[in-house]
Amino acid sequence: MPSLKDFRNRITSVKSTQKITKAMQMVAAAKLKRSQDSAEAARPYAERIAGVIANLTAAVQGDSAPLLLRGTGKEDVHLLVVATSERGLCGGFNTQIVRAARDHANALIAQGKTVKIMTVGKKGRDQLRRLFADRIIEHVDLTAHRTITAAPAQMIGAKIRERFEAGEFDVATLFFSRFKSVIAQVPTAQQLIPAKAPEGVTPPDLGNAVYEYEPDEAEILAALLPRYIDSQILRGLLENVAGFYAAQMTAMDNATRNAGDLIKKLTLRYNRQRQANITKELIEIISGAEAL
Repeated sequence: MPSLKDFRNRITSVKSTQKITKAMQMVAAAKLKRSQDSAEAARPYAERIAGVIANLTAAVQGDSAPLLLRGTGKEDVHLLVVATSERGLCGGFNTQIVRAARDHANALIAQGKTVKIMTVGKKGRDQLRRLFADRIIEHVDLTAHRTITAAPAQMIGAKIRERFEAGEFDVATLFFSRFKSVIAQVPTAQQLIPAKAPEGVTPPDLGNAVYEYEPDEAEILAALLPRYIDSQILRGLLENVAGFYAAQMTAMDNATRNAGDLIKKLTLRYNRQRQANITKELIEIISGAEAL
């Protein structure tokens, strides 16, 4: 049976932990609003450029299409770009993204495909390394970037295009978590190369207008496709940040509540033990008095 001092020390320790989780919850809540605004602001641009790509693609076919659009013509080697957070204490946020990437990788391997993995974020790398250590070809560390801007997205996009031009893979797919609400983040897979518009994106309605491109469609696509890939990566990173703070806020709220429940249970046990000690001492005093 723990002593009263043990109970007091445990209660003090849990109270300290509760203060930390409460502070982390408040910090995450403060950062969530800015991150959510950034993620929502990036969506219209990403969807609009995807619509333009979808519209131009219809006019470009065969060998005249840029390499980023037509691909290599094969689907033998797949590059999975798995974007997670650099930090934890966010519930199952990172695990959901990794699970989606892992299931996709296992399905491709079962089909006889070659799978290569690029990780963005330490937590995803740590989890994937347990099963696919030999398939991780590169890791991108974003800890130096306090806020997500176009710079890290362009850097990641350049790395992917460089490997594609070197013939290291045929298909590239980005995995991230789409922010839906504070309590819901949806693991999402977005094909980057060959460039493919996200599901639900339709070309803009031009009202049956007849128009000509200057320069031609292929040249416009050659200039737009790298920007399109960068914009999709930027959107994924911003969605991840918003989802991370939402998941962390929820996780720290649950941890604070659990700490409060544990404090109540420990306090009850402490009071019972203290009452039992007092009762025992009274019995010993009364028994000693009667013996005299």
